[in-house]
Formats: sequence, C-alpha cells, structure tokens
Amino acid sequence: MKKIFILIALCLVTTMCRTKTSEDSISEPLGSENLAYQWGQLSLQATALDTERFNPRPTITSRYLGLIWTAVFDAWSRFDEKAIPVYLSEVSRMPEEERTLKNKQIAISYAAFRTMSEYYYSDVVLFSEFMKELELDPADESLDPTTAVGIGNLAAKAVIKARKNDGANQYGEEEGSNGQAYHNYVGYEPINSADLNVDPNRWQPKYFSDGKGGFYAPGCLTPFWDKVKPIGLKSADQFRPGPPPQIGSAQLEEEVAEVISLQANLTDHDKALVEFMRDGPQSVQQAGHWLKFAQDVSRRDKHSLDDDVKMYFLNQVVAMDAFIASWDSKMFYDYARPYALVHQYYENEIIKAWGGEGKGMMQIEGKKWRPYSPETFLCPPFPSYVSGHSTISGACAEALKLWTGSDEFGERVTLVAGALTEPENLGDTVVLEFPTFTKTAEMAGISRVMGGYHIQADNVAGLQLGRDVAHEVWKFYLQHTGEESL
Repeated sequence: MKKIFILIALCLVTTMCRTKTSEDSISEPLGSENLAYQWGQLSLQATALDTERFNPRPTITSRYLGLIWTAVFDAWSRFDEKAIPVYLSEVSRMPEEERTLKNKQIAISYAAFRTMSEYYYSDVVLFSEFMKELELDPADESLDPTTAVGIGNLAAKAVIKARKNDGANQYGEEEGSNGQAYHNYVGYEPINSADLNVDPNRWQPKYFSDGKGGFYAPGCLTPFWDKVKPIGLKSADQFRPGPPPQIGSAQLEEEVAEVISLQANLTDHDKALVEFMRDGPQSVQQAGHWLKFAQDVSRRDKHSLDDDVKMYFLNQVVAMDAFIASWDSKMFYDYARPYALVHQYYENEIIKAWGGEGKGMMQIEGKKWRPYSPETFLCPPFPSYVSGHSTISGACAEALKLWTGSDEFGERVTLVAGALTEPENLGDTVVLEFPTFTKTAEMAGISRVMGGYHIQADNVAGLQLGRDVAHEVWKFYLQHTGEESL
C-alpha cells in the first residue's frame, strides 16, 4: 500500500511539473509578441526617423543599432547562466531565482531606452511613451546592480562610456573637430572635383538636385569611418580585399560594359529589386534592413526574448563591423563609381540607357549616362570599392545562416516597379522572393550593379568581405554567449 501511495505521489508531482512547464511555454510571449522584438521594432522606427531628419547616413545608424543591441545583450547576460557581457564589468550574475522573464524584460527595456535616448535623442518622448506603456518609469535612473532596473541602466551607461572616443566622432571629441559632431577630422578631400576628373580611377563627387531647382555636390560621407573601433573584429583592415581593376584593364572594360547592359535591359522585376535594396523598409539603411530580416526570422521561428536578444546582438554587431570594414576598403582605395567610369569609357558614344525620370530607356550620349535613381539622390556620396550593400548583406546573411543553422529564409515582398524612382511611369506589381539568406545577399549585391552604383568587382569583393566579417564576429559571439571560452 505504501508503494502504491508513493507511485501516486510521484505521478502527481510529474503531472504538476509537466503542467507548469507547459504553462510557462504558453505564457512566454513568442515571435512578434516578445519584448525584445518590440524594442527591435522601435529601434527600426527610430532609424527611419533619423533618416528623415538627417538624410541617409548608414554608417552612423549602423553604429547606433550595434551599440543599442550590445547594451541590451549586456543587461540580459546578467540573467543568463553562461553569457558574458561586452562592456558591463563589475556587475555580478543574478542568482538563479532572480532570472525571471519579468526581470529580463525590465533590464533589457532600461538598457534599450537609455541607449536609444542617447543615440536617437530627437525621439526620447517616443521611447518614454513606450516605457510607460510597459508600466516602467523612464525617470528611474537607479544604478543598483542588484535590481533589474539598475542593471539595465548600468549596461547602457557602460556602453555609452566605452564607445566615446571610439573614432566615430559622435560628440565632436576628435582633435580638429571644434566640437562638431561627425566632423571630417581626418581631412579627407577627393582628388577629383564634381567639375574636373583628373584621375578617373579615383572617386569623383557628382551633382544632385536639391529638389528646389538647384544643384549641389555632397561631400564624402564619414570619410573617417575606417578609424572607428570595431566590436568583434580585431581591426578594420583585418580582411581588406586586394585592389579593384584599373582603367586599361580588360576586366574593368568588361564590367563597365556590363553595368550599361544591365541598366539598358532592366525589367520591372529588376527595377523593383533595385528600389527595394536601395531604400530598404522604411528607409532604415542596410543595418536596419537586415534587422528587419532578422525579425522575419523571429516571427517565422516563434522566438523567445532570449532568442531575439542573442540574434539581434549578433546581427547588429556584424552589421556595424561590416560597415567599418567596408569603409576601410573604400577609403584605402578611394575608387571610382560607374557614374564616372561610364562617362570615361563612353563619353563620345551613343548608348541605350535610362534617360531619367519620365523618359524611360532611350539613346543618349555616354557622357550623360546616370544610375537608375531619383535626381535628389543619384549616387552614394563616397568611394565605390567595396560595395557597402554587398558587404553588409554578405555579413548579415552569413550571420543569420550561422545562427539558425540553416540557409533557408523564405520571405517575399510585393512592390510596384518604379514607385521610388519614377512614380509617373509605374511598372507592374512585382513579388520579390528571398528563398535563402545567401540568395538574398546576392540579390542585394547584384541590385547595386543593375542600378549603376557599382561594378561587379565591388560586389564580389564586398560579399566575400562581409562573409569574412561574419565568421570572425561569430567566434566573438560564441565567446560572449558562453558557448566557447574567452
């Protein structure tokens, strides 16, 4: 009888344990319902608003996103069994009974709120309102390392402090900046002017429309970005590719001809791809674009908060470091874009090309060739080699492939061809299919050649550079998640 009683008791305990586990798994928000995902959405919104206010500045916003998600990871790490923070030192791991979902939510919220308020300072009210929706006090600045609030605030404070003087010149702190944020403290000046191309192998600024009937030639965007300290890479030049093809080489001649041919034969599908990859969802630049793709994975795979904190951390550190590596190559080689190269090779020839908004494909002089882009943003204002889109896409695609353990993606988007370039000459509705992460990166890269922003050399070397960055940062990631020793 005693044995029967013990067996019944054991069965009841087992049933209770199973029920509790089941309830826990059901009660924990997954996919788009988890709080890390929702902070991801808010960081994308902040990036889009930043673009509206300050125009596209993909290097700068990639750093913001990288540091925001590093702070979130550091705060979360104190509630994980193995994770090791990047910048949050001297804060102990919380005891097991404190590692609750609620405490994790509080800690990552304060880390995200404080870093987003620092970097996207124009939208503090937006972030504060979200904190209030979560029933968290945005005015609580506690630094008590034994509480979730304190850990979140300390994580943000540690990241902000560590990344001052990191080469980004966010606060105008670099010598020669006179306190001006993001001032060109390295003194870079292009060899060529917008009016005179003295060395056609080198980058030449180009005139844009100001949208008011005038024209201006924007200077190089953040020419000092190769000086920014990476997070996971050892140095900006760790994987610097060999040189691009020079004028006089058969390779360059063929690749310039390819750019002309691709543009002359753009289909509606091609135009939609160029526009989608050029602009990205909500104008969030490349780092934000791949954060959006990571969120697609979160919804698909029903991620928990823990999953998203780790995946976004990897995703955005990879993007940030890939931008730094890309700029190292860009500023080292100072290479020409197709906009100038086509003019150099085909100046006095008649070629089939896009004539501009409302003109479609037509016969034009080679010296009048232009990328498939609006007048107000004809071409990225910085050197060409390597392609930033290819580098960041190659890096983030490889990172997602490593993180998920599969190359499968399976997303799609529906667009109207021409909507972002020639709204008075719309094409068909197009569905873009992204079957794998690798294919998505390759589509991003080739879109830049189709659009006339890059030659194939920029694309091929960029994709490889990105993949090299991803594998290096993956090792860094495994060390900080505790899966490999530091």
